[in-house]
Amino acid sequence: MLVTTGPSFEGKRVTAYHGIVTGDAILGANVFKDVFAGIRDIVGGRSAAYEKELKQAKTIALKEIEQAAEALGANAIVAVDLDFETVGQSGSMLMVSVSGTAVTVE
Repeated sequence: MLVTTGPSFEGKRVTAYHGIVTGDAILGANVFKDVFAGIRDIVGGRSAAYEKELKQAKTIALKEIEQAAEALGANAIVAVDLDFETVGQSGSMLMVSVSGTAVTVE
């Protein structure tokens, strides 16, 4: 499955539009990750635990739109948009929403 944030693929022609596809993933971070991330915020540096959760959420959401596009008969997705939010009490959960247009290219 070809996937791009752009409106098209260089050297490919869109022959059919199948509609909008979406995918969502909401992952919670446990208390220990929250504590260590808080310490990282104070002393500086990157939070590997949250980066791992973010990567997993993106992977899940992108896989969902690919499956949805395939179910519509598409072989590509254009105009992909990824949105990130924190939800839950004190932002304890990470949400990734992905949308795009399922198309057939040749």
